[in-house]
Amino acid sequence: MNSFSARVLDLVKRVPRGRVTTYAEIARAAGSPRAARAAGNALNKNPRPVRVPCHRVVSSGGKIGGYSRGVAIKTSLLRREDVFAKGGRIAGFEKLFFRFNKTA
Repeated sequence: MNSFSARVLDLVKRVPRGRVTTYAEIARAAGSPRAARAAGNALNKNPRPVRVPCHRVVSSGGKIGGYSRGVAIKTSLLRREDVFAKGGRIAGFEKLFFRFNKTA
């Protein structure tokens, strides 16, 4: 695993239960603001989906996005954390969005 992928996985572990962040925010916090797709690829290869809750990462604007185990499972995992989807988007996305501080 390269250092960017390791950083992405480390950052995702910091997203609190009941909150979501975006691939773009993860990339920005990892120091590569234009690498949202690479962040998604790193999450797709997540070796520990329970310890690294990549289901909490969504597309920009709150779209559910993909998940290595399927979108239905991602939606179910989010629902268990009281994060609900409506029309393929996170309901109340702006309120639930987790932004990393500048020193992440």
